[in-house]
Amino acid sequence: MDEMEEELKCPVCGSFYREPIILPCSHNICLACARNILVQTPDAESPQSSRASGSGVSDYDYLDLDKMSLYSEADSGYGSYGGFVSAPTTPCQKSPNGVRVFPPTVPQPPPQQHLLPQPGSLPPIPRNSCITCPQCHRSLILDDRGLRGFPKNRVLEGVVDRYQQSKAAALKCQLCEKSPKEATVMCEQCDVFYCDPCRLRCHPPRGPLAKHRLVPPAQGRISRRTSPRKISTCTEHELENLSMYCVQCKMPVCYQCLEEGKHGTHEVKALGAMWKLHKGQLSQALNGLSDRATEAKEFLVQLRNTVQHIQENGVEFEACLVAQCDALIDALNRRKAQLLSRVNKEHEHKLKVVRDQISHCTVKLRQTTGLMEYCLEVIKENDPSGFLQISDALIRRVHMTESQWGKGTLTPRMTSDFDLTLDSGPLLQTIHQLDFVQMKVPAAPMLQLEECCTQNNSATLSWKQPPLSTIAVEGYILELDDGNGGPFREVYVGIETICTVDGLHFNSTYKSRVKAFNASGVGQYSKTLIMQTSEIAWFTFDTASAHPDIIFSNDNLTVSCNSYDDRVVMGNSAFSRGVHYWEMTVDRYDNHPDPAFGIARGDVLKDVMLGKDDKAWAMYVDNNRSWFMHNNSHTNRTDGGISKGSTIGVLLDFTRRIIIFLINDEQQGPVAFEGLEGVYYPAISLNRNVQVTLHTGLPIPDFYTPGEADPTGSVC
Repeated sequence: MDEMEEELKCPVCGSFYREPIILPCSHNICLACARNILVQTPDAESPQSSRASGSGVSDYDYLDLDKMSLYSEADSGYGSYGGFVSAPTTPCQKSPNGVRVFPPTVPQPPPQQHLLPQPGSLPPIPRNSCITCPQCHRSLILDDRGLRGFPKNRVLEGVVDRYQQSKAAALKCQLCEKSPKEATVMCEQCDVFYCDPCRLRCHPPRGPLAKHRLVPPAQGRISRRTSPRKISTCTEHELENLSMYCVQCKMPVCYQCLEEGKHGTHEVKALGAMWKLHKGQLSQALNGLSDRATEAKEFLVQLRNTVQHIQENGVEFEACLVAQCDALIDALNRRKAQLLSRVNKEHEHKLKVVRDQISHCTVKLRQTTGLMEYCLEVIKENDPSGFLQISDALIRRVHMTESQWGKGTLTPRMTSDFDLTLDSGPLLQTIHQLDFVQMKVPAAPMLQLEECCTQNNSATLSWKQPPLSTIAVEGYILELDDGNGGPFREVYVGIETICTVDGLHFNSTYKSRVKAFNASGVGQYSKTLIMQTSEIAWFTFDTASAHPDIIFSNDNLTVSCNSYDDRVVMGNSAFSRGVHYWEMTVDRYDNHPDPAFGIARGDVLKDVMLGKDDKAWAMYVDNNRSWFMHNNSHTNRTDGGISKGSTIGVLLDFTRRIIIFLINDEQQGPVAFEGLEGVYYPAISLNRNVQVTLHTGLPIPDFYTPGEADPTGSVC
């Protein structure tokens, strides 16, 4: 009820309504506050003001806004309309709610006589007083009745009273002698508040007291303090009760109002009937408003969740951005180190070449200088014969040395410039262009119904993106339920738009849906597609899991063996739900072998007779009798064997969790095995003396009545 509190406060004083009156604009105001905001107009009357003051027209004609309403033309909230005269400019004050309050312009009585008016009586109102609604700012010049011409809002007054009482302190028990406890009930007949111990002691629920009505304390306080409902009286005829309702004027009236002809041509209805009618209309309107309020609450919850998600996503996105930028910086630093290494290698190479050339030239120059000094000393000698003995050799040496200083010898082998230029322009441009890509999650895919189908216990689904969707898709997620109304589970994740799901249950209804995803997230699901798998199982022998000695023919429906030892072969479909029946015809039967027929787990041994291990449940049979076998345990020997042309039937019922065997359409022995649960494959074992042909898609034998489905049945 805390949200209702603002509805119960006066817009002028900001406190709970006290003696509220209803203005013609349907807004409410305290009676005392209404007097405080009265403003006196000049003593000039106009035809319009005459209509507003005792001209015989109801004050509720004020609702005709085109004729009688005054609209604010300035910030003061006052203006003129038709013949109305604008109210004089008056200093204004502010109420606690921020509404302007205009003090009256009439002379004020002495302070000692300024008393609050008693309820039901008001001091005289100056002529031509004007009141302005503090909420819609519409103005009205009062008639001779003044504020008494406005009806009192007793309903609002009662609501305010109940609300204030509900907020009051807890009531105490009236019978506790010391330290009264908090009252828990109130007896309407005794008019006494009781705590639980006093109620049990003083007001036991038996005898005459058993018929007393006990109510909660708050309700009892209201019923105690609330006086009987007062009968409303007419504002114009105070001695007359309001008993009728004028539909056109939308106001209660009395019989005298009708006799005076004020509402003679109007439609008038009984007050009680209109009261019930308007209550029903208000209740109906509240239902719609309640729905909108519920939607608004849900929307607010959604918005609050959005705020939380934004905060969480903001933190996550910021961390991701920092990580990406750090990764770029790390990559740039690694590249920087690689480039610096290349520069260092080039630097070392240049230094080595120049230093080698310096060393070579230094040695050569030393040799040349030594030769030159030696030749100069030889020239100084005065021995012609001795000079001529060595002159030819020296001349050759000088020419040879000179030729060694030929072209290119005195040219630097390496320049001081580094012929490397870092091409950073594209990278800088890329960095400047680095920005966020506004990628959205993909739209919901569309299932292509014309390409979706089921075959046996497989389902093929195809989908595509909406034609107008341009959002990038990185993959799809296909989900199916368990065929029994259970939760969805992922069966495919990838980029393909078509998928075939194998290994489903026979005679089951599956729901499927698909959604797309990209780097921004996962999109919405497509519409749910319901598919029905085959009611009857069609299958063949499985070449992939069979023993290598098994020989297949007739499109994998006929099998034989090239070994004298028993070898196992299974069907290519598994069962875990429903009722299934298949048959095998003996095409060749030599030397009285004993083939075995039954069911097995996927990891059954393939090189022994079916039923030798704990992964198979079988019936093996020769030409005279049969036995049931599981985990090498032989039971239920039954007379009756097989021969060429015999038919062996296998009936697997998961509703009862049993398996039954038939030979030539007659049940062979009792129920072979019970309590079957899980996934099973049809299976047989045979040797080279037997050839068998499989027949599937057969109806259940007429003699057998399937049981009720087990709600705890296994799921594949």
